[in-house]
Amino acid sequence: MGKTIAINAGSSTLKFKLFEMPQERVIASGAVERIGFETSPINIRYGLDHEYQETEAVPNHLTAVNIILDELIKLHIIAHYDEITGVGHRVVAGGEIFHDSVLITDQVLTEIEQLAEYAPLHNPANAVGIRALKKVLPNVPAVAVFDTAFHTSMPPVNYLYSLPYDYYQKYGARKFGAHGTSHRYVAGRAAKLLGRPLDDLKLITLHLGAGSSITAIQNGKSVDTSMGFTPLAGITMATRAGDVDASLVAFLMKKLDIHDPDEMLKILNTQSGLLGIAGSADMKELEDRYDDDEQARLAIDIFVNRIVKYVGAYMAEMQGADALVITAGIGERDARMRQRIADKLAYFGVQIDPRRNQVSGVERDLSTPEAKVRVVLIPTNEELMIARDVERVGRKS
Repeated sequence: MGKTIAINAGSSTLKFKLFEMPQERVIASGAVERIGFETSPINIRYGLDHEYQETEAVPNHLTAVNIILDELIKLHIIAHYDEITGVGHRVVAGGEIFHDSVLITDQVLTEIEQLAEYAPLHNPANAVGIRALKKVLPNVPAVAVFDTAFHTSMPPVNYLYSLPYDYYQKYGARKFGAHGTSHRYVAGRAAKLLGRPLDDLKLITLHLGAGSSITAIQNGKSVDTSMGFTPLAGITMATRAGDVDASLVAFLMKKLDIHDPDEMLKILNTQSGLLGIAGSADMKELEDRYDDDEQARLAIDIFVNRIVKYVGAYMAEMQGADALVITAGIGERDARMRQRIADKLAYFGVQIDPRRNQVSGVERDLSTPEAKVRVVLIPTNEELMIARDVERVGRKS
């Protein structure tokens, strides 16, 4: 018996969840935000309803790690550091190098940093988190869990772009996808809920949050996914544009007198999507405005439209589906959104019971008895998948 801490490090945040393993019991969770700013909110939740909150200057991730671990002791969540026997780190880009979670060595850490060009906003921050934990817990096995790893099972027909082939060979220009840890988790849970082996199922998983992606899963493996070379591609998202004609990007750069491609990428990543259409990236706010605000209604309708297009494509690609699996912030909490999506897919035999749909964050089959394609709601738990991979990979190593 031991304790495993799952870490998700961003450029200015460090989130964690502490598990008792192998029981998979959550002991504590929390985050340090605005790292490097004048003030940094610190939040730790533990026990039945206990919460610790503080605000102080946190200059870097190493300081954030020290604060979290020290507070775990002060709050009597752990008695000493050596109770932590495993560390798991979320890493966004594993490229074509990492097809599974791996024990972190110096070589692995170097490769994670070298893959930063595939996820410049994420991999450097992930590496900083790894180094910070390693400094404080040098002898504890640490495992990297890659967002892209689950999608390495995609066939070339789906991951290659129609570009000169040597661009792929020389530069790795291909679809990598994202949210793989979430898609992997909810697919496994859906199989249990449906009472069928995952290897026998065709699933379409909808991770609908601020960042959203849709994945076709056949026999337990990702065969296609909506996000592309980066998480910018795919459906409309909170602030990301999703799929856009590359020629339009070049056209807009000329019109806007933009010469730096990074400036245009910033617009596509942070000023587009729901925010660009309706002035808000908050789906709850848009839902509140839906009946009376044309732009809010348009943003939501576009969001649904893009989802339906991808689901329809994956239905055709897999020659049908046994179930749609809905998860993440919007998917878990927005019953109206789930109903809209189901209504648009009624042609395929998708039907959800409006009464069963009136839930939030609850694992449930939402389908009517006569539905040909089931719709299941599965709250995601990426941190638990990370902790499980620490057990699977770390203990074995």
